[in-house]
Amino acid sequence: MSASRRISFLITELDHGGAERALVRIASGLDRKLWKPHVISLSDRGPLAEPLEAAGIPVTAIGAGRVRSPAGIWRATVGLTRCLKEQQPAVLQTFLFHANIAGRLAAGRAGVPAVVSGIRVAEKRGRWRLNVDRWTESFVDRHVCVSRSVAEFSIRESRLSESKVVVIPNGVDVERFASAQPADLSAFGVPSDTRAILSVGRLDEQKNPLGLLKSFAEIAEAQPEVHLLYVGHGPEEAALRAAVSELKLESRVHLAGWQADVAGIMRACDLFVLASNWEGMPNVLLEAGAAGIPIVSTEVEGAGEIISPGESGVLVGISQQAELTNAMSDCLNEPVAAKERAGRLQHSIAERFTWDSVVAAYSKLYESLHG
Repeated sequence: MSASRRISFLITELDHGGAERALVRIASGLDRKLWKPHVISLSDRGPLAEPLEAAGIPVTAIGAGRVRSPAGIWRATVGLTRCLKEQQPAVLQTFLFHANIAGRLAAGRAGVPAVVSGIRVAEKRGRWRLNVDRWTESFVDRHVCVSRSVAEFSIRESRLSESKVVVIPNGVDVERFASAQPADLSAFGVPSDTRAILSVGRLDEQKNPLGLLKSFAEIAEAQPEVHLLYVGHGPEEAALRAAVSELKLESRVHLAGWQADVAGIMRACDLFVLASNWEGMPNVLLEAGAAGIPIVSTEVEGAGEIISPGESGVLVGISQQAELTNAMSDCLNEPVAAKERAGRLQHSIAERFTWDSVVAAYSKLYESLHG
């Protein structure tokens, strides 16, 4: 490649989510001698526009608002088509469902030579998204799935072409999490002389915060020194608060909302639990593993590609309440063994999930499409 080519990255919004943070790392990490990145948000600029622009990457906000329906996606393609015609990228890389679909439709109208779609979750809320993925697949050159599990799900359930599917996992800044100064959990109501179980993620059905609370309630009576800390917002927050009140656990369960210093919070806790019903490649498992905190996770997509069960963490069946409760209890009762598993996981993540390797894989893919 003799000169840098334009590449546009499209995402629904630029908030502090896992896909959004991954976009920032990938776009910022590309060799500028090969690629000239430009980021487009279907909604507004969002908080992650600042680090992108600090890295010299232009950000364009279409201003389409919250694109959450087929009609909304179609409306968003109008401004997006105009934007892509102006940018004339050699490659369009999209992230998240609504941006994936809007990007495919607009790229065809704008004459973009190559489209790469990012599939970051095994979507189990309903079939309509899977069907739309299949119906629009002819507009896509490659689907990047974040785990083998998501790739297999997409081929099986969406019936995507296996020849178009590639797997590139997420990455994590291991040093940032491994060396973070432990946070003062008393700021969230967790007393300094207690132990803390941590959950980080959106409070909605996918992440199963109520299921985690049920398991904690069984543990709480036997282990009065243990507290549960939730970090994140979401639609189930009101129901979660009501359940905490009903269980009379207000002094033991703490909802911290969204927090910037997740690394410090992880370093201060004794156990990380992911109780999700489905995932893709859970960023929080990579982050918790890099922080060196013991982990219990459901066997969601991607978890088994990060954690070796019994060797570097504990995996339990999805929606298996008793298994989750017992695994959490065992880790709390056997802290030395739990920390040994955490140490092995931290070492494994440092070797296998670096951002340098992720960016290199994306760059190789883009060059294969337009070398």
